[in-house]
Amino acid sequence: MPSFDIVSKVDAQALDNAVNVTTKEITNRFDFKGSHVVIDLNKKEFKLNIETDDDMKMRQLIDVLISRAHKQGIAPEAFDVSKEGFQSGKVWKKEVQVRNGLKQEDAKKIVKHIKDSGLKVQASINDDLIRVTGKKIDDLQAVIQASKGWDLGIPLQYENMRS
Repeated sequence: MPSFDIVSKVDAQALDNAVNVTTKEITNRFDFKGSHVVIDLNKKEFKLNIETDDDMKMRQLIDVLISRAHKQGIAPEAFDVSKEGFQSGKVWKKEVQVRNGLKQEDAKKIVKHIKDSGLKVQASINDDLIRVTGKKIDDLQAVIQASKGWDLGIPLQYENMRS
């Protein structure tokens, strides 16, 4: 029976490359000359700790980071920038969580969307992936096309397609 997996993963090496490219670009920008800028990547927790001089530079830095990450193949939805930055002395700090893996509630929403689509497929949740099986590959491809229109706020990848 044909099947594929729906996952939400961020490649750690691509994220590291995006952080390095962002750091390199920021050090060469005129508006950041002489500024305090720190981008610290915690690879285990997929968390970025960012420090800048002020809130405006923080927003510019995050924009550059997201655009560079997008060029590395990381979807902008992977960055959770909803947490507000805070001032600690003369420095603005912000913690940006990188979404890696499907949470249980997100997986349940995806399965509900698949069942509501009316296609003849079955979806099952296995840890941090969703396995979708069906009799026809066309039905599976229709699920992929439909899922691109769902506004879930998380990046989805489709892998392990078997016929």
